[in-house]
Amino acid sequence: MAADLTVKLTNRSRKQAIKRLPASLDLPSTANVEDAKIAIASKAGVSDHNRIGLFDPTTNKTLKDRKALLSDLKLDELLVKDLGPQLAWRTVFLIEYFGPLLFHPIFFGLRNYIYPALYPYVKDFVPVPNYNGGDLSVSQRITFACVMLHFLKREFETAFIHKFSASTMPAFNVFRNSFFYWAVAGLLAALEVYAPFSPAAKAENLSIDALGLALYCFGEFMNFRVHYYLSSLRSPGGTERQIPRGLGFELVTSPNYMYEILSWIGVILISRSPSVALFISLGSMYMYTWGKGKERAYRKEFGDKYKKKRFVMLPGLL
Repeated sequence: MAADLTVKLTNRSRKQAIKRLPASLDLPSTANVEDAKIAIASKAGVSDHNRIGLFDPTTNKTLKDRKALLSDLKLDELLVKDLGPQLAWRTVFLIEYFGPLLFHPIFFGLRNYIYPALYPYVKDFVPVPNYNGGDLSVSQRITFACVMLHFLKREFETAFIHKFSASTMPAFNVFRNSFFYWAVAGLLAALEVYAPFSPAAKAENLSIDALGLALYCFGEFMNFRVHYYLSSLRSPGGTERQIPRGLGFELVTSPNYMYEILSWIGVILISRSPSVALFISLGSMYMYTWGKGKERAYRKEFGDKYKKKRFVMLPGLL
């Protein structure tokens, strides 16, 4: 029988103390971080063990790897905090990506009702639109298809492809995380792109549309391939990391971000939309930060086995 492991438990926050937190916890020597959370939640009467946050008392850093063995961490004390109501990361992403899937069909389908009502408020700033027939331009139709397919792909990948290293996040954060997609890629982009006075409505050069569509299709296909490949490197429910190779990983840390940007450059060319350009510009800032974090993690975990990258998502630029 495996020897027991005794760990001292201390509330990390006095203001948000777990009242029934035991002073210590006896666990098998094979217990990992998630096992400790489950045991603490049971002892303290916390209904969801994902609410339990564990921290290193020396560094005060959270123990992110839920599969890490406590015996390997060599900790005889853990700081514990109730993180509040949690929401699965998979659910968070499904909610985030739903915003554009909601707003684009609304503005696409109800354009003949929405824009005549809005026009009196913006008539001093935009050219006189042509409402005869309410027909959408080719560029507007292709943009609609591209946006819908992109976020449907995102929903599919979230539901069936991605494997998450963290199980949950604070439930309240879903509003902050979703705002970017719902407000910028959803409401703002849809409001502008399908307007009868938008750049897409007046677009006539189909060769630009063709170039944009080619970039979009290539970027989306390669982005999916990278996501599928990364998922194959991790076991079901596991948090282990492997060194990815091929598919652009020899050029940048995160080629999935590179292909995503190429895809959205294609949408910008098709839509001629400042709102879409704003969306991917802001998104690129987030992706760059995430890419830098992944590069640091690869270097720290794999050392000389990992071929260091100078650029995290765009060769020669970022």
